[in-house]
Amino acid sequence: MAAYREQRVEIALGPIGAFENGNIGDLGLRAPPSRAVSATPSPDKPAKLPKTPRVVELLRKAIEWQALLESGQVVSQAEVARQEGITRARVTQIMGMLRLAPEIQENILTPAGAFQRRPVAERMLRPIGAIADQSDQLLEFHRFLG
Repeated sequence: MAAYREQRVEIALGPIGAFENGNIGDLGLRAPPSRAVSATPSPDKPAKLPKTPRVVELLRKAIEWQALLESGQVVSQAEVARQEGITRARVTQIMGMLRLAPEIQENILTPAGAFQRRPVAERMLRPIGAIADQSDQLLEFHRFLG
């Protein structure tokens, strides 16, 4: 017969103060000493997929909103803001990414480019989008990337 050791774990699930009078349930677990019981994830668990960079999500949103505006499904950026639950100013900031040169947008949206280059933030792209000439935008973008 295998030897077992007993572990006690206290669990308190409920509103704050509900268990102050000692009304705490406990959970007993019997496990062989050779088997470690822990709360850490098992090594068999698959690795998480890399998260999509925020700037990519924002550029995709801007493209989606532009399509809605052009199709007439949405009348104005103010309506987009109401639907998304954000301010009109934030919608304007995100839509400003559409002023970037197509090569820059493609570089941002390309997954291979996202993991081989220095991280790009939407905030960094705002001054580049304000440049009127697309070739100057590209020069500034490449200067930033190094």
